[in-house]
Amino acid sequence: MTSRLRYRPVPSPVKRRGRWALAAAVSASLALSAPRPLPAQAADSVPLPAYVPKGSKLGFADAIAAFEARDRETPPPAGGIVFVGSSIFRQWERLSEQMAPLPAFNRAFGGSKTWEVLHYADRIVLPYKPAFVVYYCGSNDVNGKHAAGGIIERIRLFNTKVHTALPNTVVFFTAIQRAPDKRARWAVVDSVNAAMKDEAARSGGWLRYIDLNPVLFDARGEIRGELFKPDSLHFKPPAYDEFTAVIKPVLEKAWRERRP
Repeated sequence: MTSRLRYRPVPSPVKRRGRWALAAAVSASLALSAPRPLPAQAADSVPLPAYVPKGSKLGFADAIAAFEARDRETPPPAGGIVFVGSSIFRQWERLSEQMAPLPAFNRAFGGSKTWEVLHYADRIVLPYKPAFVVYYCGSNDVNGKHAAGGIIERIRLFNTKVHTALPNTVVFFTAIQRAPDKRARWAVVDSVNAAMKDEAARSGGWLRYIDLNPVLFDARGEIRGELFKPDSLHFKPPAYDEFTAVIKPVLEKAWRERRP
C-alpha cells in the first residue's frame, strides 16, 4: 500500500521573518502596557505636607491603624469626648473611668508632635463627630527645639480643621506643661500657651483654654517633684487625679450647656 504524504508548505524566509517581527512587536507592546513596579525609593520621595517641619517626618502610622482596628471592633460613643495628643494623655490609664459618666475616650499616641496630631485628625478625631475635643500636644515640639511660632501655627491649623468640619464641636486646649525637663525652654512653653489663651478668648466659645500648670507647683512656686516620674516629664498616677479635678468640672459644665 502506498502511503499518502500530506503536503505542508514551508513558510518562506521572508514570511518567517515577518511572523517573528509581529510576535516581537506584540511582546514589546504588552511590556509597555503592563504596570511597572515603583522604584524602592518612590515612597520616600512623596512630598510631606507643608505643615511638617523641614527635616521631620510623619510617624505613628501603626498606632493610628491600631486605633482604627479597635474602633471597628468596639466603636467609641457617638458625640462623645475625645482626648487626643501626646504621651501625657496617652499615659492617662484611668481617663474614661475618671471622667465618667461623661462619655470620654482616649486617642492620644506615643511621642507625637503637633504636625502628627494635625495630620491624623482626619482618622482619629473627625470620624467620631465628638461633642468635645480635649487636646494636649506641643511638649515634644518644645523638646525638639521647635520655635513657638511654628508650634502655635500647627495647633491653630488643628483647631481650624476641627472647627471647619465640625462647627458645633468645642475644642479644649490644655496648656503645655512647665515640666522640669524643659525648664530651659519654659519661655517657648509660655509663648504658646499665651497665644492659645488669647485665641480661646476671641473664639466665641468654640475654643477654650484649660491650664493644668498651677497643680504642678506648690504654694511657694516650687515644682511638685512627687508628681513626676524620674524622667521629669511624665506623670505618676496622683498627677492624673489632680488633672481630673481641674478638667472634669469644666467638661461637666460645658456638657450641660452644649448645643443639641
